[in-house]
Amino acid sequence: MAAIPDSTVGTNTAVSGLESTFADELGALTVPWQGAHAPNPTLLVLNEQLAASLRLNVDALRREDGVGVLSGSTAPAGATPVAMAYAGHQFGGYAPLLGDGRALLLGELVNSDGQRVDLHLKGSGRTPFSRGGDGFAVVGPMLREYLVSEAMYALGIPTTRALSVVATGQSVRRYGTEPGAVLARVAASHLRVGTFEYAVRQGEVLQPLADYAIARHYPKLTELPTTGDSNRYLTFFEAVVEAQASLVAHWMRIGFVHGVMNTDNTTISGQTIDYGPCAFLDAFDPAAVFSSIDHSGRYAFGNQPAVLKWNLARFAETLLTLIDSTPDDAITAVSAVLDTFDERYAGHYAAGMAAKLGVAGEPLDRALVDDLLTLMEEHGADWTGTFRALADELRGNSMPLDGLVPRERIGPWLERWRGVLTKQGRGAAETADVMDCVNPLYIPRNHQLDAALRAATDGELAPFEKLLEVVTHPFAPRDEWADYITPAPASFNKTFQTFCGT
Repeated sequence: MAAIPDSTVGTNTAVSGLESTFADELGALTVPWQGAHAPNPTLLVLNEQLAASLRLNVDALRREDGVGVLSGSTAPAGATPVAMAYAGHQFGGYAPLLGDGRALLLGELVNSDGQRVDLHLKGSGRTPFSRGGDGFAVVGPMLREYLVSEAMYALGIPTTRALSVVATGQSVRRYGTEPGAVLARVAASHLRVGTFEYAVRQGEVLQPLADYAIARHYPKLTELPTTGDSNRYLTFFEAVVEAQASLVAHWMRIGFVHGVMNTDNTTISGQTIDYGPCAFLDAFDPAAVFSSIDHSGRYAFGNQPAVLKWNLARFAETLLTLIDSTPDDAITAVSAVLDTFDERYAGHYAAGMAAKLGVAGEPLDRALVDDLLTLMEEHGADWTGTFRALADELRGNSMPLDGLVPRERIGPWLERWRGVLTKQGRGAAETADVMDCVNPLYIPRNHQLDAALRAATDGELAPFEKLLEVVTHPFAPRDEWADYITPAPASFNKTFQTFCGT
């Protein structure tokens, strides 16, 4: 593969302590590379709390040397940035080589909790995997990933996080000419199903990759034998199935639509990754699609669990030779694990919905949930607002719910729900308070995020900064944030689309 280009601009010490276990142990899956020069890098936003947890010097990151690292212009001292190779199924079609077409892994840091995490740049220029693209990104999509990933973190959903966004001072042609930008992303790792889809066709690198992923994400499995019914690799597959079943249940309870659930965006760690064409539901609609490139609705909101299971089947295929030398036995073993996905997901989803409805200590009647969702879909009720309105209902304030679903339609369901709550013996006000701890009041509403990103693209960051503050404090109401509760007007939703930002 190609070597580091001649445009390397040297190194600096603004980010120190980076390690490179992935590149050192799995060099066949990387290409050493250097980010493109940024003519006038300007720090737009820095996540100081995250930087501190990574034991990075915030003041140093804000200085010229630090901004140079965060823009990709210069490499941290002692680090060799790499572009990672991977394959993937995109909208169901297999691509044998994708890779980091506009991204670089700077290295790994050990955070204050002793966890190893990746420091990764997105939008830092062409790599050997760019496939004809320019490798750059623009301000709007990079700020979208920053804000939405931080909102997801505040909601308690496993996710990559954003350290910074730097404007490069370079114009990039996308939908017209837009200002360029680079996102610095932190992840448990960037190992994906697509990484294994690439490695399985490279021969000897597959087992070292699996062992690396196990040691990094599921270290308790390292002592398991490599053969037998409960061997290390089959148990590894089961652990990833469990992590992803839990993750997609989180998405479904919060009304999150990922938008591009390709296998190269399905992590081995169980974190949400890649916030390109993502969106949040306003009106509940299982068929909701926001992505401009999802013409068939493959990644519609209600399809997400089934798509995740399909992606895990592709992951299972890569592990067959590690699990058993007899193909039929390997297929039988992984199929038995994959068949548990539906039950695992259903369990996580039921637990999440029980919490949203204030039901504790009792098995949740799935019909109670399904009937509520039917009412919400019939009347276009706001997903986020409905669950907060139910808590208000328990406090004796019926106005919010009456504005979402007619009383004559939801009345019988409310009686059933109250009957369940009565059995658990907790007071109505206490139940409402518990519900408010799991049902957010503030999410990245699509119309507000869209407006904030448009303003930021034009050089005005204040709306973005305000929205970021709101969505990273999602549960407790503040009078001055009343405008951030309202769903988008119908006229907005009729035409709203999201884009990958590539």
